Amino acid sequence: MQVGVFAKTFPGSEPTGVLAAVRDAGFAATQFNLACAGLPSMPDAVPDAAIDTVGAAAKATGISLVALSGTYNMAHPDSRMRQDGLRRLAVVIETAARLSIPLVTLCTGTRNAEDQWAYHPDNSDPTAWADMAREMEKALRLAERHGIDLGIEPEQANIVTSAEDAIRLIGEMGSKRLRIVLDPANLFERANAEQARSIVAEAVECVAGHVSLA
Repeated sequence: MQVGVFAKTFPGSEPTGVLAAVRDAGFAATQFNLACAGLPSMPDAVPDAAIDTVGAAAKATGISLVALSGTYNMAHPDSRMRQDGLRRLAVVIETAARLSIPLVTLCTGTRNAEDQWAYHPDNSDPTAWADMAREMEKALRLAERHGIDLGIEPEQANIVTSAEDAIRLIGEMGSKRLRIVLDPANLFERANAEQARSIVAEAVECVAGHVSLA
C-alpha cells in the first residue's frame, strides 16, 4: 500500500510546484487534478505541452500519479449536461492513458442540478439509477479502449450510497475496469463510534478485492 494525498491539497496551478509540495509533505503518491496544471478539472482539451509538463514534473519530483480526477454529474436531470460531462471525461481518460495514470475517479451523481455532491430526494427513484448506469456503460467503453480503470465512491448524497450499491453496479456493468474508491467518512452521515466501526467493517468486507483507492 502506498500512502498518498490529493494534489489539490496544495495550492498552485504549476505541476512541478504542486508535486514538490506533495513530496515535501512526506508523500510519494498523489491523486492528480488537471486544475493543478492550470486547466479546468474537466477540460475541453488538454494540450500536448500540458501533458509533457505534468509528466516531467512527476519524473522530476519522484511522485507517482496513481489517479486522475474525472468527476461530473452522471445522474444530472438534464441529459445534455450528462452528454457534455461524458465528452469531457473522454478527454480526461485519454490524458490519464498518455500519462500512464491507471485510475480515473468518478462521481455517480445526483438529481441535484446545482451541485453534484448534494443530495436530492429523487436520487432513490429507479430512473436516477438507470440514467447513471447508462452513463457508466458509456464511460467504461472509453476506459476499456484506453486500458484505464474507473473508480466510483459510495457517497451519501449520490446515487451509489453504500458498499452494497457499488457491488451491485459492478455486477450490472460486468467490467473488471470498474473499481471502488472507499472513503469511510462517506459511508454514513451520523453514527456513534460503535456504529461507525460496524458500518466501515461491513463495507470493507463487502468490497474486498474491488478497492483501488482508500
